[in-house]
Amino acid sequence: MSFCHSVKSSRSLLRLSFSLALLALPLLASAQIGKHRNTFSIGANAGAVLSNVGFDPEVSQKQHVGFTGGFSWRYTSEKYFSTICSIAGEVNIASIGWKEDILDLNDNPVINYNGSPEQYSRTLNYIQIPVFAHLAWGKENQGFNFFIQAGPQIGFLLSEKTSKNYDSPNLDPETGRSNTIIEQESMDVENKFDYGIAGGAGLEYANRHIGRVLLEARYYYGLGNIYGSSKRDYFSKSNFGNIVIKATWLVALST
Repeated sequence: MSFCHSVKSSRSLLRLSFSLALLALPLLASAQIGKHRNTFSIGANAGAVLSNVGFDPEVSQKQHVGFTGGFSWRYTSEKYFSTICSIAGEVNIASIGWKEDILDLNDNPVINYNGSPEQYSRTLNYIQIPVFAHLAWGKENQGFNFFIQAGPQIGFLLSEKTSKNYDSPNLDPETGRSNTIIEQESMDVENKFDYGIAGGAGLEYANRHIGRVLLEARYYYGLGNIYGSSKRDYFSKSNFGNIVIKATWLVALST
């Protein structure tokens, strides 16, 4: 996925997230109109994360592949006509970051002075805490339903690790990099706190004997930057864009 396409997708998701939140609030608050529910569930989730960082000036990237997993919870408050209304959240450990796509002017891999094609990636390990308005349609307690969810997410940086196979990048005008932005390669993350909007959709299977299994595709758009973004700083923007594919298992503690 190109950076420009990610930005367009994230803007659409941002508008959808706020729309869902505005829709969900009156639904969750109107228990006297809908059929009351009082189901609290807990469980676990795990999945894969494809991530990049929206640098400005732009840095050419591939998708950084990482993993996420953690604790999940959900409180179902009511069924409003055919809509099952819930609040859901997670506490996850996520491995995200960026992986540079290092090419020359002819779109060939750049060969470093040591004779190897240049490779660079940065892995950032976060605690991530999303909270969602969760709306579902379909079978409530036995069978399948379709759901959408959206809401805010915060993150706290735990650690970072750099992987590269060179000491100095090849910036030769003829054989070196077509994208010569390299400042990020020597900069530690400055802002340890991350925040943004996440939203997704998926399928849930409910079974009275095994609980609930959810499969979801999700997108996260970071509203914060990992580096300073003032006029004195090199990057005016350095926010995350994450695509998440995950599975969740929930069991009800109360109904």
